[in-house]
Amino acid sequence: MLESLFQTYDSVIVLDTETTGVNCKSDEIIELGFLRLDRAGERTEEDYLIRLSPGRRLPPVITQLTGIREDELFQNGVEKDVAAEAFVRSLAGEKPLVCAYNAQFDLCFLFYFLHRLGCDGVLQKAQFLDIMAIYKDRRDYPHKLCNAVESYGVDGVNSHRAVDDVNAALEVLLAMERERGDIERYINLFGYNPKYGPPKPQIGSVRYEPQPYQRQKLLYE
Repeated sequence: MLESLFQTYDSVIVLDTETTGVNCKSDEIIELGFLRLDRAGERTEEDYLIRLSPGRRLPPVITQLTGIREDELFQNGVEKDVAAEAFVRSLAGEKPLVCAYNAQFDLCFLFYFLHRLGCDGVLQKAQFLDIMAIYKDRRDYPHKLCNAVESYGVDGVNSHRAVDDVNAALEVLLAMERERGDIERYINLFGYNPKYGPPKPQIGSVRYEPQPYQRQKLLYE
């Protein structure tokens, strides 16, 4: 499982976030789910509902999308520092690889989440893999996680709940590894729709290349 990645990395962390909106600087993470795989084959999985900041309300559209309710966050959510500390622990080791489906979105939210708590520096030792960028090189549009799950016929439910999406993304990554042995060539390489230009903000260690909906060449070529 992910042998090519474990030749270089101590651990592989797959994460997903559910948020109050799409602005990583002003919106908040309301659910953080991640699983960690290491070279020894050990797998750990964690999922946290996170309480809203005082005065913040959960938009109804987010409840419709995710099923997460504002009262659920209040009753069952943890404080932000609890979830942050758990994620920081998952990065133990010298060379962690952090993966996500549409990683630009999740990683930007993760950075500002950790930054507000003064622990964003932990990300400096990590490298990053966008599972969606690989999928875009394998299949034509559309490129949602549910499309990838269906295309590869893997187990997984794209439910817009973090822990489900994490497991679905991992199954897609494993299927793509079996299909073609070039996963490592996408590390720190993200694609973007040339119609809209490079994303903002950008991740300093990541190289961004145009990646149109219709495949023309592999992203790393």
